Amino acid sequence: MELSKKLVHSMTVRTFLAVLSVVLSMGFAFGGDLPEVKEKDVLRHLGTPYANFVTGSGDGMDVELMKLFAQQLGVRYEFVETSWENLFGDLTGQKVKPVGNQIEILSNVPIKGDVAANGITVLPWREKVVDYSTPTFPTQVWLVVRADSSVKPIKPSGQIAKDIAMVKKLMKERSVLGVPNTCLDPSLYKIDECGAKPKLFNGNLNEVAPAIMNGEAEMTLLDVPDALIALEKWPGKIKIIGPISQMQEMGTVFAKSSPQLREAFNQFLKQRKRDGTYLRLVKKYYPLVFSYYPEFFKKM
Repeated sequence: MELSKKLVHSMTVRTFLAVLSVVLSMGFAFGGDLPEVKEKDVLRHLGTPYANFVTGSGDGMDVELMKLFAQQLGVRYEFVETSWENLFGDLTGQKVKPVGNQIEILSNVPIKGDVAANGITVLPWREKVVDYSTPTFPTQVWLVVRADSSVKPIKPSGQIAKDIAMVKKLMKERSVLGVPNTCLDPSLYKIDECGAKPKLFNGNLNEVAPAIMNGEAEMTLLDVPDALIALEKWPGKIKIIGPISQMQEMGTVFAKSSPQLREAFNQFLKQRKRDGTYLRLVKKYYPLVFSYYPEFFKKM
């Protein structure tokens, strides 16, 4: 009888471990290409509140685009909140750390979404992890200061490289706020080489503009969408000095294992540009951007 109890107990443990293994493997593999999205009958949109792409209040330019995309696919829409730190792991199942333009794989993590969109700038290290859609928004990194700063905006030369050089001269011996592992990472623009004093900000990207207004550094890096929102939200509080990066682009991102879903989105975006839906959303959430980057939107 004792032997029988031990045998039953052993079988129960083995069964439990087997089931647990299956559940865990499903958790790590719960993502997929277009056929899997349609089979699950849901498009899971990974996003984190940032500028007006994802407001955190249930709307935003990317939220509206993803809802329309899900509608076209004939599936339910589901928003899955993430963070900049976890976004790529939640999409691909691999948590990574950028090392210059390369990456280091840290661990396997559960996949939580099918597509990520919240104003994600194209960067070399990110392209090693995910595939981007056709561009969804123009961007650039600007140097921003408080409105009462003695530093004055540069006079544009018509050549971005010259403008960047002029801006970098103004950064010498000054503290400059940046955000590691994002498009605002000071190391991407080598600002220390011009004598600037990089200061890393570990808060939310939406908090960078308020941080500079509160005096956490003399200057800060801001990308175009966030700077435009800050200019509208806090008029007369900050000023743009000039660019510290070449022109950049943002896009919706997909796991490299989801080429059909990516292509479906590209076709969807092409249609929405043709019928005016895309421009309507841009005007709704970023009315000032047309004054800064008219060339990008002339392609529509």
